[in-house]
Amino acid sequence: MRLKETVLTLLMEQRGSYLSGESIANSLGVSRNAVWKAVRQLQKDGHPIDAVRNRGYALSGGADTLCVPGITRYLRCGGLTLDYQKSVSTTMNVCKHAAESGTPEGYVIIAEQQTDGKGRMGRSFYSPAGTGVYFSILLRPRFSAEQSLLITTCAAVACAQAIEAVSGQEAQIKWVNDIYVAGKKVCGILTEASLDLESGGLHYAVLGIGINLLPPEDGFPADLREKAGALFQTAGGDLRCRMVAEVLNQFFTLYPQILEKSFLEEYRRRSMLSGQDITVLRDGAELPATALGIDDDFALIVAYPDGSTARLSSGDVSVRKK
Repeated sequence: MRLKETVLTLLMEQRGSYLSGESIANSLGVSRNAVWKAVRQLQKDGHPIDAVRNRGYALSGGADTLCVPGITRYLRCGGLTLDYQKSVSTTMNVCKHAAESGTPEGYVIIAEQQTDGKGRMGRSFYSPAGTGVYFSILLRPRFSAEQSLLITTCAAVACAQAIEAVSGQEAQIKWVNDIYVAGKKVCGILTEASLDLESGGLHYAVLGIGINLLPPEDGFPADLREKAGALFQTAGGDLRCRMVAEVLNQFFTLYPQILEKSFLEEYRRRSMLSGQDITVLRDGAELPATALGIDDDFALIVAYPDGSTARLSSGDVSVRKK
């Protein structure tokens, strides 16, 4: 762990209390000047650290600081490599670059904000600083491209469980990859994979997750206001660190048995579409239908007005307003 991360860990453990530069230096076996430089770098990174002469350094007691040491405090799963960057174009691109460079499974890139966040179907994903968590996970599963839907559905259950654990609010899944709370979308999930042409399996998969914890200071953009929501109205404690850690805890509990689909019933139980009148978007057309349920392969079964039924393994649907 780098010195600045070690210093941040100490300040987080004593959140709200001052630690002298001398005591930090002595505990870490470094000079006071090295501690001062680490603190300055942490402040430049955006961490709210107060420095007071003759008292030392303190991390603001109410600060919701997103950082690797803070996430690590809440992790119950091992084998992960966490990487925090203040701003990236998209965590998906950073993670894919790591994958192409040979980085092993378990690399997780977390960003304070994304300047060009990506969603499904080529859509953008609004990713402002300070209000959400945006991260991507590098996976190297040993199964076929056709089974990659399992990654998305597994992540959906993990995110729903994590949201419920951290916020205490009931989370529902809108097939295939969105999480809703109180009728608003609070989480989006995106999986992109690279095919190994020799084996026919996956070379790697990148799982991207974005969760809205707080409403943006100026509100959501006009085109998102009716649809998007946030889990909390005010910041406090380690909300963002806890959320990232809990998603990772839940996902990597399910992931080792992903081919067994042990999370199928949890996915079905949280499905918000079953029995709903929906619109199926296909080949540029909008088709009215009724969602009947989720089959054993996580496909959405729909019924059309003419009495025919269909099994959707991909695509996009929306709930029809009454």
